[in-house]
Amino acid sequence: MANRISSLFNIEFPLIQGGMVWCSGWKLASAVSNAGGLGLVGAGSMHPEIFREHIQKTKAATTKPFGVNVPLLYPEMDKIMNIIIDEEVKIVFTSAGSPKKWTPFLKEHGIKVVHVVSSAFFAKKCEEVGVDAIVAEGFEAGGHNGREETTSMALIPSVRKATSLPLIAAGGISSGKSMLAAMVLGADGVQMGSRFAISEESSAHINFKNSVIKLQEGDTKLALKKLAPTRLVKNNFFEQIHAAECRGANPDEMRQILGKGRAKLGIFEGNLEDGELEIGQVSALISKIQSVSDIISEIKEEYQTMLTEIKNSYLDL
Repeated sequence: MANRISSLFNIEFPLIQGGMVWCSGWKLASAVSNAGGLGLVGAGSMHPEIFREHIQKTKAATTKPFGVNVPLLYPEMDKIMNIIIDEEVKIVFTSAGSPKKWTPFLKEHGIKVVHVVSSAFFAKKCEEVGVDAIVAEGFEAGGHNGREETTSMALIPSVRKATSLPLIAAGGISSGKSMLAAMVLGADGVQMGSRFAISEESSAHINFKNSVIKLQEGDTKLALKKLAPTRLVKNNFFEQIHAAECRGANPDEMRQILGKGRAKLGIFEGNLEDGELEIGQVSALISKIQSVSDIISEIKEEYQTMLTEIKNSYLDL
């Protein structure tokens, strides 16, 4: 499927895997790339040398293009960027911060840069600093979300209107149908997180994966708004946070409740009650754990089937 995103990254199908904390290691990234999408190694939950190791293992596991996802608020950013250059990574997705500082640096080394935004305003800022493409991530997404709380249905056309850059839609996408809907709204490709987060190749704990496939509509909610808005599964930890937010706890108290390593405890170690369980609203539509190759095959087939049906419907009008 040739379009601006598949051409930009030299991939077969314009489907990108999200760089999710504690899920997006070398096994997931290489599997997505081998299946025709673009896999991303997520730096957000990795110390620098672990990050280097995962890049090297991804190189060994695939000959196809892959990239990395780097939250720009990472405390050891200089080390991370030097590893990216040393390991000759060709594609970098950045998030959680301003792309102004690091985009020119990466571009000087011939690296394609994509930044994640939650509004048309920030999309324009990204275009000004010279990124190659933009991810517009809606409020439905798991993990950290934009403060605007704009859903994908409203965000994608707004960002499309604001910029001419290649546009990748994210948030609430898990199927060929939702991918096609995003493309109709103006996207050139999609980024998918939640469904890959519970794939066989994800490094998330099996307890986390099994819990996600049981989630129903309304089982996730945005929390931690005074720190960084984050979509979480409702559990004991969420209830502590929610109670504190309802009584007007200040940011320092929220940080104390959050502590350190909450996401690792929940997603990677499988503590379903005390851990921070990040997943998107679309989890309510995911009912089984599958291999990456099966997931992508299903999405491709459904996308083409729905596209044909829509074309035939228009012919009938």
